[in-house]
Amino acid sequence: MKARVHVMLKNGVLDPQGEAVRHALGTLGFDGVNGVRQGKVIELDLAETDEVAAKTSVNAMCEKLLANMVIESYTVEIV
Repeated sequence: MKARVHVMLKNGVLDPQGEAVRHALGTLGFDGVNGVRQGKVIELDLAETDEVAAKTSVNAMCEKLLANMVIESYTVEIV
């Protein structure tokens, strides 16, 4: 079973990488971009076969290691 985790900075947290991308897009002529938020995607290949157990396990992984719960939020997708 595979899981995909999307980790993003919470709203209100400054995103300097996103701002750098927005600025670079502007210099390349893409003037219509008003904001960019950059995050990460983590794909996990799990031995678990039960979807509920897999999601519970991945949520625990996120809260302990994969996401900084102070400044980031995450979503888990079982694929």
